[in-house]
Amino acid sequence: MEDSLEAINKEIVNCRKCPRLISYIQEVAKKKKRAYRNWEYWGKPVPSFGDPNAKILIIGLAPAAHGANRTGRMFTGDASGRWLYKALYEVGLSNKEESISKDDDLKLNHVYITATIHCAPPKNKPNRDEIENCSYFLKREIDILKNVKVYVLLGRIAFDNFKRLTNLKGEFAHGKVLKYEDKWVICSYHPSAQNTLTGRLKWDDWIKIFKTAKELAFSEEN
Repeated sequence: MEDSLEAINKEIVNCRKCPRLISYIQEVAKKKKRAYRNWEYWGKPVPSFGDPNAKILIIGLAPAAHGANRTGRMFTGDASGRWLYKALYEVGLSNKEESISKDDDLKLNHVYITATIHCAPPKNKPNRDEIENCSYFLKREIDILKNVKVYVLLGRIAFDNFKRLTNLKGEFAHGKVLKYEDKWVICSYHPSAQNTLTGRLKWDDWIKIFKTAKELAFSEEN
């Protein structure tokens, strides 16, 4: 039976391989954050999202406890998502500059978004076994997304895991562009508040990541 992104996403949502993570995301969904007390939290592993014919695959770290774990869509409902979707909109890869909920009619153009792990981890720190468990899904997504020409890796954990799963050569540095087979890899700091509020990641440097990704994805040489 041929694999599909839809099948993978169904498996992701129903996955229970990591008891620590399942326990945590369910607990967060019950206790909630005061600002979101009227929300019905998603509280399950978060599926990937985007254009199945994508030329650009964005790989993040994990859903945020009160972001994607609340809304059910990757990078939706938190500060990191505001940075990501605004950048995608500005370079013409999204029809909206903000992602609020999984039912807001946001459409991505030529972009698919996944993560190193699909459950929010305590303190944003997944352990090695949890990363390994979720890599099963990422490997299949990489295989299925045949049109991808550019991988945008957000943060060192995403980079290290991608490198482990592939034969990618090179080291992580923000803005670094690496050749991978007949494709490209772009390294970036994760747009977490820890990076954006401290000035480690500036908007001009962030938007450049996606301008470069779009240029490489649509380059005649590719």
